[in-house]
Amino acid sequence: MRSSMPSGSKGTGWQTVYSLHISEKLLSNLIHNLGLSHHLLALNFIIVIFGKKSAWSSAQVKVTDTDFDGVEVRVFEGSPKPEEPLRRSIVYMHGGGWALASAKIRYYDELCTAMAEELNAVIVSIEYRLVPKVYFPAQIHDVMRATKYFLQPEVLHKYSVDPDRIGISGDSAGGNLAAALGQQFTQDANLKNKLKVQALIYPVLQALDFNTPSYQQNVNTPILPRYVMVKYWVDYFQGNYDFVQAMIVNNHTSLDVEEAVALRARLNWTSLLPASITKDYKPVMQTTGNARIVQEIPQLLDARAAPLIAEQEVLRHLPKTYILTCEHDVLRDDGIMYAKRLESAGVQVTLDHFEDGFHGCMIFTSWPTNFSVGIRTRDSYIKWLDQNL
Repeated sequence: MRSSMPSGSKGTGWQTVYSLHISEKLLSNLIHNLGLSHHLLALNFIIVIFGKKSAWSSAQVKVTDTDFDGVEVRVFEGSPKPEEPLRRSIVYMHGGGWALASAKIRYYDELCTAMAEELNAVIVSIEYRLVPKVYFPAQIHDVMRATKYFLQPEVLHKYSVDPDRIGISGDSAGGNLAAALGQQFTQDANLKNKLKVQALIYPVLQALDFNTPSYQQNVNTPILPRYVMVKYWVDYFQGNYDFVQAMIVNNHTSLDVEEAVALRARLNWTSLLPASITKDYKPVMQTTGNARIVQEIPQLLDARAAPLIAEQEVLRHLPKTYILTCEHDVLRDDGIMYAKRLESAGVQVTLDHFEDGFHGCMIFTSWPTNFSVGIRTRDSYIKWLDQNL
């Protein structure tokens, strides 16, 4: 197994992230075990209370908290250029396992501020509702509602946004929501051709195979070990924790679970991943498993939750796509497989892989969690948007 500390990372910064991660988990679990609150509510309270930032504007970026069709958003408006009266725009969805973080915490505020300033763009960061207050597909409904509202001609006019230069983006679970949103748009006749690009940052894209090479390689990597990712999925679907161990060994998509077998073929990593990644890893395909899991949690097989398993016809209508992946991340292969499927569907894709990257690194760009790879991933992402949006 690889070292838990990515090469090239700053030791003190990585130790700070890891220590905070463990401390927050322990405290939230203690609160949950004492019956004081749901552990996710407790953990998110800790994250938000120490990380929340008010909507503070500067000379370069105007920041406003408002709502779009009842969904809270934070809007970042870069300074318009005299020669460019209409600005481009990105609708952004933050990460956090559909249960944690906020558009209003410092990490995402700083990212969206940088995007707005460097791109002279309008960034709409969506404060979608979280587990356990709501479950799938409520988060998708929130981002769809807010985005549809923003795309109205009168709203775009208010923010001086060019209707032909709008993209969607998100990281981790936010990348999942952005991918799902993009697919939903292709199936809505009233919204076709509204999005110019989609940019997905280490996105979560499937819950059928928790034994891809990256899941096997990074099974215990800090920030997002495999066990935690599987629990996020179960929480998202309001499922039973008793299923977690069975899902870890792919018992939910075994050969005797007929409804899952055909979909598993769409993420056959032995053909979708290059030999440099598959190496000596072996697929985990159980002959017999637990059909009850999919019966009780059918959302596992829903393409709105797992965009990687969407039909080819849906994929071929998607806009130009950027996918950022990190070596030290269980989700690495989700992004690489999606890039391959999109390319096969005729979509123009840029796959931006970072050998020293780890899950979540792009938001760690300021002290005390300032990483070289965080700054490089952010700069590479913004550069692509500048060239393609």
